[in-house]
Amino acid sequence: MFQVKTTAGAPKSVLYDELLAQVTGLLADERDWLANTANVAALINQGLPGLNWAGFYFLRGGELVLGPFQGKVACVRIAVGRGVCGTAAQRRETVLVPDVEKFPGHIACDHASRSEIVLPLVKEGQLLGVLDLDSPHLATFDETDAAGLQHIVNVLLERTDFTAATSPGGQR
Repeated sequence: MFQVKTTAGAPKSVLYDELLAQVTGLLADERDWLANTANVAALINQGLPGLNWAGFYFLRGGELVLGPFQGKVACVRIAVGRGVCGTAAQRRETVLVPDVEKFPGHIACDHASRSEIVLPLVKEGQLLGVLDLDSPHLATFDETDAAGLQHIVNVLLERTDFTAATSPGGQR
């Protein structure tokens, strides 16, 4: 059985080093996109303090469709270019929002969320989707989070077959 282990009260950089090692081990022998994204969402949600949502959206049929997540019920479909997730997908770059109420066009799936970070999932030049993290606290995320999460995303992209995740029917 796998157990998430992080050092309580440690600096963010240490937490991300610990999470990266755990993600690397967790994905060592598994390539399935559904299993891997579900476990990565759970690992992030359990390993990082101050989150109220962690999960994935996948690009399907020209829009972002909800994938595995940890948190409250979420918006199912998000147009590319709309909200924080759609903006990150459109720009293909990380979007860090200290105060979601000040982000033009923010989509409030959970009204308790106050800050957000979204990282695009891009493999071999193709946008696959996004990783989205929300917090009920203002200014939770910073450049340390962006860098640490990018390392986790890189391992996920390297170790996972996303073919079925972005096909119209979700299957090969």
